[in-house]
Amino acid sequence: MRVVVLRYGHRVDRDKRISTHVGLVARAFGAEGMYIYGERDPSLVRSLAHVNRTWGGSFWVSWIDDYAAEIENWKQGGGKLVHLTMYGQDIQSVIGQIRAEESVMVFVGSSKVPRDVYRLADYNVAVGHQPHSEVAALAVFLDRLFEGQELMKRFNGALLTILPSKDGKIVIKAQGKESV
Repeated sequence: MRVVVLRYGHRVDRDKRISTHVGLVARAFGAEGMYIYGERDPSLVRSLAHVNRTWGGSFWVSWIDDYAAEIENWKQGGGKLVHLTMYGQDIQSVIGQIRAEESVMVFVGSSKVPRDVYRLADYNVAVGHQPHSEVAALAVFLDRLFEGQELMKRFNGALLTILPSKDGKIVIKAQGKESV
């Protein structure tokens, strides 16, 4: 399944860390990339690119100027839009249907989400019906979507790799690669 995230409404002064964490979760939990609609923030792109160089993978970040056009383009290509909102359907009731889709764009808000997103969405999904972090909602959604298999994903091109350990840290540096 192909999964991308659309981060809506990024504000440099307010959302820098949260948007970075949305990208980190998206990358680690199986999304291939993230579109960002909002204020341009080169440091966000640099942070996520640094994670790719250090820990491997090919996660991409792309700024967009028109979220509705990007959604329509995605849907014209056969993809579905999943909007994470506390006002949506319970995740348990729709995750099976979503899992059957070929490609999914996950819409994660920052600032107030426009009403048209609820209409554009194929699935308005609630990870609980209480206010909480969009980072948590994305992590739970992706984990349920991939049924935990994303936690076993290995990233190609890593400078550093962590080996599971009962106690202590085991970090392997790639041979012939620059130190981080």
